[in-house]
Amino acid sequence: MQNKGLIRVFAILFGLVCLYQLSFTYFTNQTEEKAAAFAADQVATTVEDYVDRRGEVERRYLDSIGNDPIALGITYNDAKEKELNKGLDLKGGMNAILEISVADILRGLSNDSTDPAFNQALDQAAEAQKDSQNSFLEDFFDAFEAIPGDNKLASPDIFANTTLGEKVNFNMTNDEVEPILAKEVEESINSAFEVLRNRIDKFGVTQPNIQRLDNQSRILIELPGATDIERVKFQLESTAQLEFYKTHYASEVAPYLLQVNAELKELVAPAEEEEAVAEVDSSESTDDSIEELLASEEDSISPAQANNPLFEVFSFNPAIQQYAQAPVVGYAQVKDTATINRYFAMPEIARLRPQGLRFAKFRWGITEGETDVVPLYALQSDRSGSPAMDGDVVQDSRQQYTQAGQPSVGIDFEGQGPGQWAKLTGEVATEGNTIAIVLDGTVYSAASAKAEIKGGATEISGSFTVTEAQDLANVLKAGKLPASAKIISYDVVGPSLGQEAINSGLMSFVIALVLVLIWMVFYYGKAGLFADVALAVNILFIFGVLAGLGAVLTLPGIAGIVLTIGMSVDANVLIFERIKEEIAKGKSQKDAIKDGFSNALSSILDANITTFLTALILFLFGTGPIQGFATTLMIGIGTSLFTAIFVTRLFIDGYGKNGKSLQFSTGATRNLFTNFNRDFLAKRKIAYIISGVLIVVSLISLFTNGLDQGVDFVGGRNYTVRFENPVNATEVEQKLIAELESAQAKTYGEANQLKITTKYRIDEEASEVDDDIQQKLFTALQSYLPSDLTFTQFVKGGSTEDKVGILEYNKVGPTIADDIKKDSFWAVLGSLVVVFLYILLRFRRWQFSLGAVAAVFHDVLIVLGIFSLTYQFMPFNMEIDQSFIAAILTVIGYSLNDTVVVFDRIREFMKEYGTSRKMGLIINQAINSTISRTLNTSMTTLIVLLAIFIFGGASIMGFMFALIVGVLVGTYSSIFIATPVMFDTIQKKALKPEKQKEEEEPVA
Repeated sequence: MQNKGLIRVFAILFGLVCLYQLSFTYFTNQTEEKAAAFAADQVATTVEDYVDRRGEVERRYLDSIGNDPIALGITYNDAKEKELNKGLDLKGGMNAILEISVADILRGLSNDSTDPAFNQALDQAAEAQKDSQNSFLEDFFDAFEAIPGDNKLASPDIFANTTLGEKVNFNMTNDEVEPILAKEVEESINSAFEVLRNRIDKFGVTQPNIQRLDNQSRILIELPGATDIERVKFQLESTAQLEFYKTHYASEVAPYLLQVNAELKELVAPAEEEEAVAEVDSSESTDDSIEELLASEEDSISPAQANNPLFEVFSFNPAIQQYAQAPVVGYAQVKDTATINRYFAMPEIARLRPQGLRFAKFRWGITEGETDVVPLYALQSDRSGSPAMDGDVVQDSRQQYTQAGQPSVGIDFEGQGPGQWAKLTGEVATEGNTIAIVLDGTVYSAASAKAEIKGGATEISGSFTVTEAQDLANVLKAGKLPASAKIISYDVVGPSLGQEAINSGLMSFVIALVLVLIWMVFYYGKAGLFADVALAVNILFIFGVLAGLGAVLTLPGIAGIVLTIGMSVDANVLIFERIKEEIAKGKSQKDAIKDGFSNALSSILDANITTFLTALILFLFGTGPIQGFATTLMIGIGTSLFTAIFVTRLFIDGYGKNGKSLQFSTGATRNLFTNFNRDFLAKRKIAYIISGVLIVVSLISLFTNGLDQGVDFVGGRNYTVRFENPVNATEVEQKLIAELESAQAKTYGEANQLKITTKYRIDEEASEVDDDIQQKLFTALQSYLPSDLTFTQFVKGGSTEDKVGILEYNKVGPTIADDIKKDSFWAVLGSLVVVFLYILLRFRRWQFSLGAVAAVFHDVLIVLGIFSLTYQFMPFNMEIDQSFIAAILTVIGYSLNDTVVVFDRIREFMKEYGTSRKMGLIINQAINSTISRTLNTSMTTLIVLLAIFIFGGASIMGFMFALIVGVLVGTYSSIFIATPVMFDTIQKKALKPEKQKEEEEPVA
């Protein structure tokens, strides 16, 4: 090996750089442990919501010492920026995919056009998106063109308007307008992206991540440490449409609501009760009716008098009797607001509106304190629905406090804002009503004014916490989204599950590493010890590179590193086996080492490049955890090659330079697989039959039994729920079905933990749906939970000492599920095509490519078949999700790795013997000469996988099981499928067994 000194210096320097990069993580962890201990001393466990309070104390502590040096002049803030990032599954947090509504953008560009063709095309595009792989804009263009008639996008009623100015004129064709709209939509999405980035930067989490997905209207957002789903939804989904309305008096609205209730008796009352219903005559004295309704004991409508559809879910504001100008009309529980909104939207109800309320907007306020009750306001508007004042004139906003010391939000106006505000407050002072401050359709406060207010500032007050006020100020300051944003997929991991993942991941990592180290020393003696040192250096390099690149370490990433341990041993195994072969030929130790490294290089490169290409395809087509797995696998392959080829060589050459003898085996392994000579090709027909039966059984099961498709592939919601005591999954499932119509419950890890999956209301996008499902989940599981566990604690999971409740939950919409299916298909197909071309390029015969791809198809079908046959009774989760696709692609990589090593030896013998030896003999000799390496590598890889499977935690058991099956099947197929298929296609006529035996020569 040339330039040993240079390589040694590089390895040492690279190792020091890696240690330097990892030192920041060490300093950060030490500081955060001190902060956690300080918070635990300050906040007792008996305090309500003590976890949230401890978190707040911990954050304040870290803020206070953030710029103080902690070691070598490094501050905590500096170290935090450079530490090894932990993913959501290890730290806890939220991963969400938002979709910006292109339909809203188009409506805005058209000035809310009422053109029938335009609105029909929007509706058809929305429907097409459920199954389409096109963008919304492409489906809209297709739908618009398909509508009968001479429909023009450049119509004055659609896009030839003042909004688009001179960009679109009525003489343009649809083809000319389409690229203009595409550019406008792209600019709007970019604007939304920047607004969201500004909001997230102020969210208060470390190392957030936000990125556009595939140049479409979807945005990926990762918030490590953020587990409050409602707070995240507010920050991300708020369009920040701020408006100011004058309110109607409650006394103006009350008579209309009495008429509404009377009309609803006819429309929604049960038939058998209609005759018994006492009609409320709208001509009666309104004041008397209101007073009667307000006279009930609970200040709410009593349904005992009659069937009152509206007043059974709504109650008047009691203050109407004393204060007729009160802005709050009445109250309802949050769960009933959708019903009341539906009542107001009925045409029969809308026709009852008196002249003064014809254009009024009914809007709900925010909940007060811990109650589940919201107030109803009636807002003054005109025919166009415009507010009295728009929020575009807001210059700045901030969290502050009222004179009473309550959290509030201060707002400063700019431009025409101060003048508009002075005019509006002057009108309100004269009329005696209030100004409702409305954000995204929700009334946050209704303020009165005693006189015209000049100065261009106001305040939003209400029953806010400090955090809520900060979030509201943040949203207003970041600006308005150009269109509505909807969370269509999210994944939330509680911090308790994150810590368990770290513990189980580290345990599996240490156990796997120790087992591999012991095996290498047992099999190769002192040479194995050198390989172990190189492996330790390899692990240092992997973590150092991850920290240096700012990559995120995830649980699948840990699995990728641990798998790299097993696969990186393969390079050393290949080298040591070739050295043993050269020593057996009678060469000196020095020459044997030199030729062994040289001869093994081709196989090592080919095997690792095919695996690297598979990981690259996985990285390009995967998302989230899959990309983490692919990243660590690619880094691991690169560092493994360096350490095996160069670092191991440095140790071996350094040991033998003084004439010391180095054995590459031990007493127990010295004669293993020596003079091994089996006729593998003669068994190929039996192998074909066995494999054929397995494939047929797998296909039958796949077509009849199918696979246990997870939420990733069909859409739905997944909840990981922990109970105080062990529970019966079947019994729990029946209770869940009664509440959620469709649900599955499976034991997940321990007997007191379940994975609950439901597709209930997955097609509905209303923000209340998630809350409704969690409430139903809590109701169904109530009998299995501690009696003192509140709904809030249940949802937050881990917020109690025994960590009972929801530990993790994620949602995937049906559109995202379709995209994942498509990406998974292309990932598998793409990897096969790339590998086929690479092997064709390297071996120059298509038969080698065919054999390798045939073995891959064989392995994938059998793995799928085993999952299809066994998922119903296996004691762990075997859902087909994105992680399973990662496993399949890893199986492909491993199978190819094994196959390429055998093919490489066949190619070597073909060059050596040319036509002097029959093809069958060459192939058998190649398989026999690599059998030690094949079994050794499989053994070390299986040791690693079994360690992760047993100790790595329930969340990756299915993933590991797929890899274990894949390694076993892949080892078999490289010998009995790939090579025979290559042989049978390269030979027009296979050798007869008798003739083959006559021509066989002993294999050394």
